Amino acid sequence: MIPAAKRIEDMPFHFSLDRRTFLAGSAAGLLTLSARGEKPDDKSVDEHLVYIVNDTHIGEKHPPDSPVPSHLKQVVADILQQQRKPAAVIINGDLALTDGQPGDYVHFAKLIAPLQSANVATHVTLGNHDNRDVFFSVMNEQRTENPFVESRHISVITTPNANFFLLDSLKETMVTQGTIGKQQLSWLSKALDDHSDRPAIIVGHHNPRLGGDPNHFPGGLIDSAELWDILKGRSHVKAYVHGHIHDRTNAQHEGIHILNTPATSYVANKQLSTTGWTVARLSPTGIQLTTHTNDANHPWNGDRHSLLYRV
Repeated sequence: MIPAAKRIEDMPFHFSLDRRTFLAGSAAGLLTLSARGEKPDDKSVDEHLVYIVNDTHIGEKHPPDSPVPSHLKQVVADILQQQRKPAAVIINGDLALTDGQPGDYVHFAKLIAPLQSANVATHVTLGNHDNRDVFFSVMNEQRTENPFVESRHISVITTPNANFFLLDSLKETMVTQGTIGKQQLSWLSKALDDHSDRPAIIVGHHNPRLGGDPNHFPGGLIDSAELWDILKGRSHVKAYVHGHIHDRTNAQHEGIHILNTPATSYVANKQLSTTGWTVARLSPTGIQLTTHTNDANHPWNGDRHSLLYRV
């Protein structure tokens, strides 16, 4: 039971998902979320931009010297200072500090509330430090009446140059490994087939345990091979985006880009990595990634590189 004072409906905050504008889906049961906010004709929105944030690890009570909540506050401010609004902000898992306490999500919601005030469409996924039931109890705006897969938090974002499929890889709270699961894999397979009109980008918190990255983290997806069996044969699938590792790497496996984006909260080794967020600019043939770091003087800040999709 979540105390009434902890419930997000008691706070002036709602995600800018405009659930009333769901469009009728396909035989796969896919409903598409508009990536815009409440004003579809807002000329300040650049539909080719998506901002990626992950591993926020917000707790109800951080130690006084912890930079973690200030990092997310700074990232939100940076996003709002950009010249154009993105089609969407994706916050890719591990929203909560350790084990998904109610107060964690209340604090998280307060920190990202300025995005709502600015009418920026914001989508979240879940990671291994989240608790799905508590998340839904507190942030009840995120619960849909007819979920794509029962007991999973899945959403889809459409932009002119790509469809984003946001998966739920939370296996169990405080269990490092993640899983997509048979039901979600089945849904994804049908959804991809019915929405092959533009490039598909898959987003999940956990890393796949395969591919060209020599530092693959073994705490990633236990069903990586099953996921890739679905992705590799569908040529419109171009990339898989993840967090979880608190680092920044780019790899490929069977032609599909594997994009590991920086954590917002903290890193294990400050000599090798830093915190920040990512701008993804989409084109019909590829994606351009720009890293923004909390430390303005870090060599990664403003670093930009472009990746071409497989044909």
